[in-house]
Amino acid sequence: MTVTTISPAQPPALSRRRRWTVLAVCCLSMFLVGLDTTIVNVGLPAIGDGLDVGTRGLEWTVDAYTIVLAALLISSGALADRFGRRRVFQWGLAVFGAASLLCALAPSAGALVAARAVQGIGASMLSPVALAIVVNAMPDPRERAQAIGVWAAVFGVSMAAGPVTGGALVDGLGWRSLFWINAPVVVAALVLSAVFVPESRAPKARRLDLPGQILLTVTIGAWTGVLIEGPRIGWTSPTALAAYAVAVAATAGFVGVETRREEPLMDPRLFRGPVFSGAVLGAVAVFVALNAALLLNTLYLQHTRGFTPLAAGTATLPMALGATVCAPWSGRLVGRIGPRPPLYLAGGFLTAGGLCLAGLDRDTSLPLLLFAYLLIGIGFGFANAPITNTAVSGLPPARAGVAGAITSTARQVGAALGIALAGALVTGSAPADLGRASRPGWYLVAACGLVVLLVARASRTKKPAESAPSLAGAR
Repeated sequence: MTVTTISPAQPPALSRRRRWTVLAVCCLSMFLVGLDTTIVNVGLPAIGDGLDVGTRGLEWTVDAYTIVLAALLISSGALADRFGRRRVFQWGLAVFGAASLLCALAPSAGALVAARAVQGIGASMLSPVALAIVVNAMPDPRERAQAIGVWAAVFGVSMAAGPVTGGALVDGLGWRSLFWINAPVVVAALVLSAVFVPESRAPKARRLDLPGQILLTVTIGAWTGVLIEGPRIGWTSPTALAAYAVAVAATAGFVGVETRREEPLMDPRLFRGPVFSGAVLGAVAVFVALNAALLLNTLYLQHTRGFTPLAAGTATLPMALGATVCAPWSGRLVGRIGPRPPLYLAGGFLTAGGLCLAGLDRDTSLPLLLFAYLLIGIGFGFANAPITNTAVSGLPPARAGVAGAITSTARQVGAALGIALAGALVTGSAPADLGRASRPGWYLVAACGLVVLLVARASRTKKPAESAPSLAGAR
């Protein structure tokens, strides 16, 4: 399997200060990746005005990044196994930084979409590799659970804080500043990783699975693309039917190829365990909910209610506050009592937040909007740490990197689908009708919360330090 794996032979133990410094450096990079997933949302109307592009093109501006990121995460883990995790981590930072500069200088919508795709390549070298570095640095199960909680919390908070940060930047410096802001963070992360992050690699590097990689990319791109382009080409047009056929064939081909390969990109047998497969499904659901909510919020507040980018971003402060407070709390709960209670809380709050806005119209009160955003932020904050920990606990310890890569892929697939689904619901709607058109999107958010509740029911009840996880039939 071409993914980042954790070597059973542990390197010399690091001091506690060094371990948590490594975590901080990895969290810095993950903050950058998470922030860039959502910071662009609030700037979409300004980007559309500046580059003369409509809603469909704006969806591609977001999803070009997430599709490439989702498709390449696992192969990037394989590169880290072969060439060294710190080295690939630094490669990712360099590519991400260079692509950010290209985004800031983009003269057209096509150039921006292409640069965003390159950004996704760089980001793919950061997420699973960062988690593998963290897991290697934390040999104690309880400390590892806490570290994973912090790691997931930072990623979650960065995504929730993106709209606020983006709104301030767009209002103050214009939409291009959304990408310039990455440069100093990349430089700092490069320097800190060179000083503090130890090098590590797999004892036996696995081969890249090029057929699996190509089929996975086509699968994610085809399903997302047909959702984005469906309103324009018609859901039952010959072009759409051909796209459905490509998506189904790519999906079936991916499963068939991966089942037969000796070292597959993503072994379908890993999903035989309900704990692991449930965690992956939960990761998709949570990020569909978050990204659908953010896009619907941006379009509704700026087009229907006439908010400035800063005001629209500020309106999501309750969401960011809920995620900021509850994400680290969730990590501590996972370390003490296991993932099930935080998952129940996550599912309940997401469902309640979506239902609050199921009757949205142009005159919905601002307090109700803010309350709904708070509930969604709380649900999102509680979700990330237990989902990551559940995935890691659903496989043997030597496959912690596998779990990290697949759940990271699931998150980005969810992000891409959330943008595509929400955009498909409101594309072509007049500004005055966006509230009513977005109602199915808020039901979608609530349905994602129900999925998380089902994942909670299937998750392990044991604390991380109580037992070593196993997955029968996954080898």
